[in-house]
Amino acid sequence: MLDNSKQIQKEERAALVSLIHKDQTEERVLEYLDELAFLAETAGAISVKRFTQKLASPDSKTFVGKGKLEEIKFYCADKGITILIFDDELSGAQINNIEKATNVKTIDRSDLILDIFARRAKTAQAKAQVELAQYQYILPRLRGMWKHLERLGGGIGTRGPGESEIETDRRIVRDKISLLRHRLAQIDKQAFTQRKDRGELIRVALVGYTNVGKSTIMTILSKTDVFAENKLFATLDTTTRKIVFERTPFLLSDTVGFIRKLPHHLVESFKSTLDEVREADILLHVVDTSHPAYEEQIGVVNKTLQEINAFEKPIITLFNKMDLYEKNTFDEWLEPEVKKELLDDLQERWKRETENNAVFIAATERRNFDTLRNTILNKVQALYKIRYPYKPEF
Repeated sequence: MLDNSKQIQKEERAALVSLIHKDQTEERVLEYLDELAFLAETAGAISVKRFTQKLASPDSKTFVGKGKLEEIKFYCADKGITILIFDDELSGAQINNIEKATNVKTIDRSDLILDIFARRAKTAQAKAQVELAQYQYILPRLRGMWKHLERLGGGIGTRGPGESEIETDRRIVRDKISLLRHRLAQIDKQAFTQRKDRGELIRVALVGYTNVGKSTIMTILSKTDVFAENKLFATLDTTTRKIVFERTPFLLSDTVGFIRKLPHHLVESFKSTLDEVREADILLHVVDTSHPAYEEQIGVVNKTLQEINAFEKPIITLFNKMDLYEKNTFDEWLEPEVKKELLDDLQERWKRETENNAVFIAATERRNFDTLRNTILNKVQALYKIRYPYKPEF
């Protein structure tokens, strides 16, 4: 695994930074910073402070304006901030300039997500995928980062060797990327063979935004223990189980969660893991209905499915955490009839938008799981009848 010197150590004190501009309202920025704080917590950092600034576009040298950078610098020095986390991607030069101005380690959202993935990776495949994404992230930033190292050397004549070191490092990184791609291609071949060996069974895959409850649903449906945790990206490696409903067998897979602003090179690196989604016959799109931005999360997942050519598959949308949705939305004194009417309106809306392929559940309470099982069973049996019309058992 790549030795990333910027990886967050446990209990670091973090300040979060984001911009408000014409394409990103203040309300949206606050939502993004909530998620960034959750990412930081998942990586082992404590979010102490949030900085926002209204700018038409990011400053090319320091992302934020000069005055805001001074404010950040003095706050960090006064409060013992050990890491700055920016919600958007930074160039190597911007990272270098910010660290020089504040004397505080600086990373961006992509680097933070890569750090979490590096911690979560367990199998050889996941580790290689994360390492490839890390090198792809570093390569275009080498020059900006090396300018900082050149200055550390000091004295006449350091520029030449510094430039030479950059080119040497670039070659090393490119060689590593080539080697990792070759290694992943070999792993992909093995994984493809394993998937072919699963035979004629219909495949169902759980997809959704990160931390929406996919692993909990997997545990209930498969009646086996699957790791679940209230942190982002608890699952990196695909877990597949054989399930039988009323003598009808199928395979159910739990896949890595999606997230907004997911680094493109990470999606590229995890294409082999996402093959489980691409090759599935049915997708179960799990939604955290209790999240205030759940509609945007649905959009993020749908966009990602389109990017990997999986959006045209049969999709059942599972609106999970309905218990929390009701708790967060309805006053305890609300009349039952009014509450029922509002819930009916919500369900009717999404049934229309999903062409009646929506199920409303609460996984922790096992609520409405009979309906969920019947919905999955009907879809699976219908596909078997199309695929194997001469097999009476289907």
